[in-house]
Amino acid sequence: MVVSCGYASAETAPTIDARASRRGLFGGFHKEIPATRNQSIFGTALPAAFLFPAPPAKLYLPLHLDSSAFLPKQCGWRFPMTKDRRGFIKAGVAGALATGAAQGKSKMQKKVYRRGEKPKGPSLYSGAVSYGNLLFIAGKGAHFEGDIKSHTKHVLDEIQTELENAGSSMDKVLQCRVFLNDLKDYAGMNEVFMGRFGPEPPVRTTIAAAGGIPGNSLVEIDVIAYI
Repeated sequence: MVVSCGYASAETAPTIDARASRRGLFGGFHKEIPATRNQSIFGTALPAAFLFPAPPAKLYLPLHLDSSAFLPKQCGWRFPMTKDRRGFIKAGVAGALATGAAQGKSKMQKKVYRRGEKPKGPSLYSGAVSYGNLLFIAGKGAHFEGDIKSHTKHVLDEIQTELENAGSSMDKVLQCRVFLNDLKDYAGMNEVFMGRFGPEPPVRTTIAAAGGIPGNSLVEIDVIAYI
């Protein structure tokens, strides 16, 4: 209990010790005060209603660490506030957060991965970009004559090359989006797709593009992976 200007009742040691032990490091502690049945903890006579029926006993008074402000001056008990310890804890937490934020900021940078030399002029888009440990691979198509199986294999091979060039792999892909030129090629695409991303494949969305795939490709695929 928190001490206020009043009288405390006597309790047995095992009961209050059990309560105090459950408080933990920051919950509080108890102080043992010898007292007689007609004596209050503040040195004044107890009212008749508060006289203890038992013989002289020990008063156990649980005190919160920051409750000294509630103790009356005549009580004479003053417990040092834990400003130093709290300040130390706050400083440690703030330092840890600042360090983590600085490390996170240094890692969260955009990086472009190229296969070959950097173009001299502006590019329409990048083939692979990472931000932090997330890797984004642009959509790959197959711009040659062939069926859905040959196109799907070519696209997946290109994606695998991009992933490995950036330090990732097929089994690290988190999301995959498949764009078909015609929905009738769904089964053929799945036949080649099966197993290419390992035993735990990524989430996937498959649609048939209403206007077709640019470059006359039968399929286009993009992915998001981690490094």
